[in-house]
Amino acid sequence: MLAAFVVTTVLVLGVIHPTTSTSGTAVGSSPTTTAPPVHPTTTTTTAPPSHVPVLVANASGVSGAAGVVTTELQTAGWTVLPPVNASARVTTSNVYYVAGQQKAAQSVATSLHLPATAVVPYTTSAPVSSISTAEVLVVVGPDLASPPAGSTTSTVN
Repeated sequence: MLAAFVVTTVLVLGVIHPTTSTSGTAVGSSPTTTAPPVHPTTTTTTAPPSHVPVLVANASGVSGAAGVVTTELQTAGWTVLPPVNASARVTTSNVYYVAGQQKAAQSVATSLHLPATAVVPYTTSAPVSSISTAEVLVVVGPDLASPPAGSTTSTVN
């Protein structure tokens, strides 16, 4: 009689309080119900363009190229700093990013129709003297620059 009471109590408690792990079943009892494991959802957030300061530097040799790209990014919603001249010319454009801003840099590159290979971590070897408060730096090369009709000056801003 005592054994029947223990088995009944175990069964009732198993229904009221199901366990979340599997365990062996006692002789004469039925297996307990197991709850499926809960998988936490992972969310990835990207800062909106208005929260990521972008600096555009002209390294193309084409007058006004950085200003044109700056206006294009500003129109797309990016927070842009005043354009600057690069300290050296480059053959292709690059988008540099500081730690934690790779996704923002990829978005900038995409909006400028640059390949993913143009997105690189910022280092002091970038052709600018300072990025100030910028978290993304666009170095405009000839591939992004298009000279205005009839322009032959070499001023780079």
